[in-house]
Amino acid sequence: MTDGFAMNLLAIAAMGLATFAMRAGGYWVMGKVPITPRVRRMLEALPGSIVVAIVLPIMARAGLPGVLAIGAAAGTMLALRKELVAVGAGMLVAALSRLAGL
Repeated sequence: MTDGFAMNLLAIAAMGLATFAMRAGGYWVMGKVPITPRVRRMLEALPGSIVVAIVLPIMARAGLPGVLAIGAAAGTMLALRKELVAVGAGMLVAALSRLAGL
């Protein structure tokens, strides 16, 4: 086993341990928080805010093809409620808009 390979394995193990610690710590902390109606609303809104925080920088970097692709994916998701079809529609629109030179 080479030194580089061993270091890669060590890095992967450390990242896995850190991920587990963050998740376990989050569950532990949330176990101590009383779930009031306000906290429940915040927790229910959290997934949407995470998606927006990920999608908006992608749209800003990708320009018009990215905006069209995300619009197509969002529209397909609203119409059909099928995630895989929405992702496929977004990818198709992105590819076609890049081919069209947008």
